[in-house]
Amino acid sequence: MYYSLKYILIILATAGMVTAARAQQQPAAGAPVQLTLQEIWNRAEQYNKSIQMQQLSVRSSEEDIKDAKAERLPEINATGEYAYVSNLALYKNGLLNSPSQFPVLHTYYRVGGDAYLNIYNGNKTNLKIEEQETVRRLREEQKKLTVSEIKFRAAQYFLELRRAMTFKGLMQANIAEQQKQLDRIRVLQKNGVVLKSDALRAELQLSRQKLTLEQIENDIAIANQKLNILIGQPDQTLVTPLTQKDSTALTLQSYEDYLLQAERNSHQSKVSAQETELRRLQLKDVKANVSPKLGLFANYAYTYPQIQFYPYEGTLYGLGMTGVRASFPISAFYHNKHKVKASELEYEKQELEHKDTEDAIRQQVNEAYLRYKEALDRITVAQTNIRQASENARIVNNTYFNQLSLVTDLLQSNTEVLQTQFDLAAAKIAAQMQYYQLQKVIGNL
Repeated sequence: MYYSLKYILIILATAGMVTAARAQQQPAAGAPVQLTLQEIWNRAEQYNKSIQMQQLSVRSSEEDIKDAKAERLPEINATGEYAYVSNLALYKNGLLNSPSQFPVLHTYYRVGGDAYLNIYNGNKTNLKIEEQETVRRLREEQKKLTVSEIKFRAAQYFLELRRAMTFKGLMQANIAEQQKQLDRIRVLQKNGVVLKSDALRAELQLSRQKLTLEQIENDIAIANQKLNILIGQPDQTLVTPLTQKDSTALTLQSYEDYLLQAERNSHQSKVSAQETELRRLQLKDVKANVSPKLGLFANYAYTYPQIQFYPYEGTLYGLGMTGVRASFPISAFYHNKHKVKASELEYEKQELEHKDTEDAIRQQVNEAYLRYKEALDRITVAQTNIRQASENARIVNNTYFNQLSLVTDLLQSNTEVLQTQFDLAAAKIAAQMQYYQLQKVIGNL
């Protein structure tokens, strides 16, 4: 008996340790965090990795501008040289005979520096600065485009989460109502008023509703994780979406108004415009290859021994020069010809891409406008349907429990009520989704 009790205690202790280990492996969910969509956007702009990468690209382009401007400063070099010089071999009788050796100073060194200040090089320095400034503006627009896309994705996950939570509430309320209805049917069955098949059908529908509820809860968990990753929060953080009262969220302007806003604010159009400008500057830079170069130079060096001028002397000497240096690349007339042509074609191609982008934006505005208008109409239709389905369910409920209709009619009416409730909730979320889609296209997000 003692050993049996001992073994039981060991088994219980082991089971407790396993349970504790499993509990440690499960991610601990903290308290729900209530966030509005604006707060979600603020966190995304601060913590989203895609936006952070774009910010680093902008900072990098700012350094490139400083580097391009630094090319206006003079180039300064310091040089040093040390060598051991061999004797001078004199081949008085030709290379096939032994030379005579002429002794020289074996130690040689030279220390000096030189500087060059560019005055004119076909305006290439100014063009490079302008190119880098265009690149910075391009990356700024690319960052804004990324922020707009991240905001839209955050709005998608936020609205998906809110829709799933709304569905969960509707389903829980429907399950509770269905359970009460099933209890009434079971009472009628016991009294022999209805058949057992009526109760079985009601139980089957209730089981399906509970399975649907499980699916909705999984949808909530998936949308919650997507949102957490997007805004840089731990996966286990429970987000409760708060609804903001926004009078502009469900208003509809004219198509022409949205099109004008897109022409002024579209990030896609601005990115394409900066890319076209960059191609234009690159063409000018290639054409500048056929240009003279002019600059000031100066150099000074200490050398030992003095072997540059005659008579040679084993002493340290210093020599410097200053003046103007000019050059002209004559070969560029034929070497640069095809480069210019290729750059002109790239510029022409980029102009066509810019026009194609404008066409695509106009099409996107039209599609988003029509879908948004359609989504608003669906809300009105869904509100009408839910009133009709509720009235139909009330009538069928009364007739069934008065033995004037079939259980199939009762279950069908219940399903129609739930479906219309889902349709209304989905229509409201879809309208807001299309609103943010439209705002993203016209550049207001």
